[in-house]
Amino acid sequence: MATPTSRIEEHPDLVEMRARYARAASTPTAQGLEALTMLAGVFLLISPWIVGFTRFNALTVNNFVTGITLAVIGLTLAVAFERTYGLSMAVCAIGAWTVLSPWLVTGNVDTIRTILTNVITGGLLFLLGLALLAVGRRGGKGARAHRKGETSG
Repeated sequence: MATPTSRIEEHPDLVEMRARYARAASTPTAQGLEALTMLAGVFLLISPWIVGFTRFNALTVNNFVTGITLAVIGLTLAVAFERTYGLSMAVCAIGAWTVLSPWLVTGNVDTIRTILTNVITGGLLFLLGLALLAVGRRGGKGARAHRKGETSG
């Protein structure tokens, strides 16, 4: 007995979920959060040269790599939020790492400049990640409410 095969990309739940996240991503709030995530990544990338702590090689490399990572995550969120929504949690994790990195990176790099830069940037990144998660979840609640209205009306 042959059973019909279907591709996972065509599964109704997956299609509906992507449509829900696409609706959430089209809001001005989501677009602003995506842009802020990318800009925060770019700032973190160049912060050692802006703030002036390039003599701390380990922290400079750390901020450079995490900044590139965040800029790429922000770009992918902007391009395909419905497929990369899960990366919002990575923004939270990178934000937490950025806050802690002046104390965890090798060498004595915990100066006023490095601490203020990384704690403020990391805290903002953590909040941005939480806000991105909320946008995705709020988009889902709105879709369910809309769907209920269609079936009852």
